Amino acid sequence: MKSSVVAVILGGGRGTRLFPLTDQRSKPAVPIGGKYRLVDIPISNCLNSDIRRIYVLTQFNSASLNRHIKNTFNFDVFSSGFVDILAAEQTTDSQDWFQGTADAVRQSIHHMENHTYEHVLILSGDQLYQMDYRNMLQRHKENNADLTVATIPVNAEDATGFGIMKTNKDGIIEKFIEKPSSDLLGDWKSEVPQKFKDEGKDYLASMGIYIFNRETMIKLFDDNPGATDFGKELIPKCLEEGQTVCSYEFEGYWTDIGTIRSFFEANLSLADTVPEFNLYDNDNFIYTRARLLPASKLMGTTLEQSLMAEGCIIEASRIVQSVIGIRSRIGKGTTVENSIIMGNDYFQDRKVIEEASDEDPALGIGQRCYISNAIIDKNVAIGHDVRIVGGTHLEDGDHKYHYVRDGIVIVKKSTVIPAGTTIM
Repeated sequence: MKSSVVAVILGGGRGTRLFPLTDQRSKPAVPIGGKYRLVDIPISNCLNSDIRRIYVLTQFNSASLNRHIKNTFNFDVFSSGFVDILAAEQTTDSQDWFQGTADAVRQSIHHMENHTYEHVLILSGDQLYQMDYRNMLQRHKENNADLTVATIPVNAEDATGFGIMKTNKDGIIEKFIEKPSSDLLGDWKSEVPQKFKDEGKDYLASMGIYIFNRETMIKLFDDNPGATDFGKELIPKCLEEGQTVCSYEFEGYWTDIGTIRSFFEANLSLADTVPEFNLYDNDNFIYTRARLLPASKLMGTTLEQSLMAEGCIIEASRIVQSVIGIRSRIGKGTTVENSIIMGNDYFQDRKVIEEASDEDPALGIGQRCYISNAIIDKNVAIGHDVRIVGGTHLEDGDHKYHYVRDGIVIVKKSTVIPAGTTIM
């Protein structure tokens, strides 16, 4: 299988719905789970599926993503495997940046022609799930499909935000509609397992994960040079032309990290006692950069339902239902609740910490602070006695030290918040 498949991970556009987390990095480079990056999820799924030839397509703020992949995914000299970044580039055939999912693959396909392959696996760089792509490829082959679309059952409320498939009893897709209005949904129910019917999930939504036959994809690009999107244009075109389009119904946990709210909830769910996305699995590892950090150190802290990465120095009084990232520092008397603390990219020198002042605090969170319903990005310096309290009482907006999205307070990377500041 590994010799027949090339995987392509789409890095997405500007990531405006994840701003300000995407102000200085691309969407796939956004930290998640205390120590990982979003791009680690699809790459790890590929590696666990024995797929070793992987391209990551990106065009916005790609420096940190390049650095992460270069420092993380290195194969030995006897392997033909690779994880390569392909940034948008001007060529003799195109002077434009990527205009959509299909256009990104079209502009990058000449790089893949250096390899022998039969199938192209298209993946998104901003989803949280664990999938063995070999099962999807097996279904693709069994149905002699030209294109296989991974689908997941959703309810009527969620269906309006997805591309919805109508399948026959054999799982072959007969019709497709992109983000249908609620009044159109009556004709779009498909046969799903009983457990999903009982939950009211009668609609099959596209997960944005595709397997194309090589010849099918190249012909689609050649015949539709103006098409820029798989979901809106090329999937319907396949159906119009009578191509065999198959549904691979996924029954595991999957969530799209498209907004600040979905990012926030997906992160905090990792701290559940038995999370739906299982990081503690002997067979489905999530790979990331090996940083060789010391163990985290806690002093007098009550820790409840929280996830903590390596290299942290924690003196907080209480941390509840939170994710604490690498190299985090949290001072005495501080409480952190329902929050994501992304940590730091480096350890600050002890002399700098000793000379910190109320106006120029050390990296991390100071003493006697209260942080709730917040995302604190990397390398943030928060002084003593700071209160940050998010919630539904806050309106969305951009402010001096922070941003508010869906009631969540986001403190952007490298922000300095003086002692005594109140955000609530």
